[in-house]
Amino acid sequence: MGVKIEGKIEKVNGKELTYDEFVEKYMEKNQPVLLTGLMEDWRASRDWVTQNGNPNLQFFATHFGKSKVQVADCGAREFTDQKRVEMSVSEFVDQWVQNASTIVVRDKSVLYLKDWHFVKEYPEYIAYTTPQFFCDDWLNMYLDNYRMHRDPDVYSESNEISCSDYRFVYMGEKGSWTPLHADVFRSYSWSANVCGKKRWLFLSPSQSHLVFDRYMKSSVYNIYDEVSETKFPGFKKAIWLECIQEPNEVIFVPSGWYHQVDNLEDTISINHNWFNGYNLCWVWDLLLKDYNEAKEYIEDIKDICDDFEGLCQRNLAANTGMNFFDFLSFLARICFANLVQVFHLLINGESLIWNSSPIGHQLTTNLASIRKIALKMKSIGLTRYHGFHLDFREILDDPEFMKLCMVSEKTYAMIYHQHTSDYGSKKSLMGDVRDSNIIRSHSSQVSTPDDLIRFIDHVITNLCGVCGNENVLLSELS
Repeated sequence: MGVKIEGKIEKVNGKELTYDEFVEKYMEKNQPVLLTGLMEDWRASRDWVTQNGNPNLQFFATHFGKSKVQVADCGAREFTDQKRVEMSVSEFVDQWVQNASTIVVRDKSVLYLKDWHFVKEYPEYIAYTTPQFFCDDWLNMYLDNYRMHRDPDVYSESNEISCSDYRFVYMGEKGSWTPLHADVFRSYSWSANVCGKKRWLFLSPSQSHLVFDRYMKSSVYNIYDEVSETKFPGFKKAIWLECIQEPNEVIFVPSGWYHQVDNLEDTISINHNWFNGYNLCWVWDLLLKDYNEAKEYIEDIKDICDDFEGLCQRNLAANTGMNFFDFLSFLARICFANLVQVFHLLINGESLIWNSSPIGHQLTTNLASIRKIALKMKSIGLTRYHGFHLDFREILDDPEFMKLCMVSEKTYAMIYHQHTSDYGSKKSLMGDVRDSNIIRSHSSQVSTPDDLIRFIDHVITNLCGVCGNENVLLSELS
């Protein structure tokens, strides 16, 4: 079945694009874009590619051959994805080389190495630097210090649900592909072609319902198949955007855009999933939708279940990767880290301009986004968060939280070309924040979304009093 393609993704020289322009044109508007000029100094672009532009498979086998990776068989479907097997990188390379030398290719399995947590496994090998446009990455920043989900009924070190990070390497021979999908958590993603060529087909969120069945339960697997018009009555109406991604090009995939990707050549890519204040609403909307579905699925046992809500949340974490409790914990820690940066600006004598400076404005935007999502969480009426409890004064003594604050501050300093403090001054700052009248005069304990809203409002109202610009800042937060 043919698909209707009526547009291409814009291609922009990343060197000529400012961060603010990227936010305004693509991130805030949730629009895809193809970026060039961002990969020239990457070690991966030298080590991982042969002189003729092909994947340097021998380099991977020699240096990373013992790593255990997930490999998809592109010709075998398993539920809503391709069937996967675990093998070593050396075994994967051997099979790739064997496939390349096979004359009869009709029945060969085309393999695609996916979701390799390369950065976590080889932290000392700096294969690349994340482009500035994608550095405001709350998801991976958080996961570098905390687990997203800790429920012993769901959590295990090897479980992909308890994912250590969302930074991946993909390697696939010509003909490998990824089925139609929207990204995990409805996050943003970026994908950089170290070598090879990909074809992307995108469907905007406003048309995503067209690839689902009439019950909105299952979506099309492969858009090039003969898609059943009876099962998927809207599919023929879908209008797709096409993008051919060349080597050394990076594509930005916005939230909620369904896409299918085909490797037109032997390809290696680096991929991140990420979210921040600009697409936090997409994450919450997905959580709420999946929660309602999980709740509906077991509604018939509600009257005989001792902890029905707890079961709903466990199922949500198992299906989606986190639940409401995980998300509130995430929001609270990210919020606290932003507030520490606000205190840092004040202590550095920027009290009159902190929220109008580039970093100050970003922090205000972040807090406004977190508050908005907390209000949405409050509105569903869930009053118990099953033992969730964070105290702002106590968390200031947590070494992992200090790391989160330092990385967050370093990120915004890099984006906005400002300096960062050292570890000693950061440690001193934590003490100053803990002892400040603003914190001491109000409960710093957060157990529900309502607690988080009240805490944000209290701190910001008092900071506004210090700054003398109550109306401007409060209007941004409301």
